[in-house]
Amino acid sequence: MNRQVKILLVDDNEESLIALEAVLRPLQQLLFKARSGPEAMKLMLRHDFAVVLLDVLMPGMDGFETATHIKRLDQTRDVPIIFLTGTEPNSGSAFRGYAVGAVDYLTKPFDPWVLRSKVAVFMELFRKTAVLMEQAALLAQLVQDNEALDGFARRLEAVETRLEGLAGEAAGDEGVREAVKDLADRVGAMQTAFEAVSTARGRE
Repeated sequence: MNRQVKILLVDDNEESLIALEAVLRPLQQLLFKARSGPEAMKLMLRHDFAVVLLDVLMPGMDGFETATHIKRLDQTRDVPIIFLTGTEPNSGSAFRGYAVGAVDYLTKPFDPWVLRSKVAVFMELFRKTAVLMEQAALLAQLVQDNEALDGFARRLEAVETRLEGLAGEAAGDEGVREAVKDLADRVGAMQTAFEAVSTARGRE
């Protein structure tokens, strides 16, 4: 649960990116930087980010347009976006930010502690989601393994039944009877091992 996560910082101002890095460095996570909307989209298609800190006022593709593109793609639509802007909170930008899918909207200058706290929440959510996905994959594999074990058990039972019939048919042939008995012993050993594995799995 303490695995590092990836955080994307998007701002066309280099000084702002440096300031964001300084604020988030105590979290000891993997920080990625993008200086434009297109650059941010390229990074998001290559990496799984826990959260994106997105500046609103950028030349070309601004933060709102970038967020719209993020939410349109299946691969990135669930990544939380926190807007960071220097505009006044009563300008209507916050409402527009929420409308395009942002989870939060902070106006500069913001309290570093508040930003770290908000980012930490999404870090934890990302980690828990990753663990749940891993558990779901393990469960699916376990179901497949159980189905395979059940199929193997049925095949062993069929072989045992067939060997019993062969033993009866070979009653007058000592060599065949011994070969059948040897094979039956091996199948019995496999059955015992299978039951031990099944019992062990049942205790997990």
